[in-house]
Amino acid sequence: MSLKLKALCKSPWLFHINTGACNNCDIELVDALTPRFDVERLGVLLVGTIRHADALVVTGGVTMQAAPRLRRLYEQAPKPRLVIACGSCACTKGIFHDGYHMVGPVDEIVPVDIYIPGCPPKPEAIIDALVKLLGKVA
Repeated sequence: MSLKLKALCKSPWLFHINTGACNNCDIELVDALTPRFDVERLGVLLVGTIRHADALVVTGGVTMQAAPRLRRLYEQAPKPRLVIACGSCACTKGIFHDGYHMVGPVDEIVPVDIYIPGCPPKPEAIIDALVKLLGKVA
């Protein structure tokens, strides 16, 4: 196992992007980082740039404006590239499925490794998905 994969299994760093959500998934993702749920005990850290991140967390269905930005972020991410679709909108476009401004769910723009359904997903579901993703990588 490479050094990068070993570090990823011990302490995954996340980069978050909102591609057109109502902000509820963002609040739940930040809630998972608070001391109540404390994903930092798993080594999870939210970073400010995709170039330092191990996984890209996407919330919201992808709008026309956000699609090229999401593609560019995915291309800038270091390998192995891991993508997490967080929330119903990111998984299936949710309540915005008939919106004229929606390009599609995340998996139509970039490949997704794990889906977290829910509107909004609970912090427990986010933590469970992170644990499963780390198990999948290991």
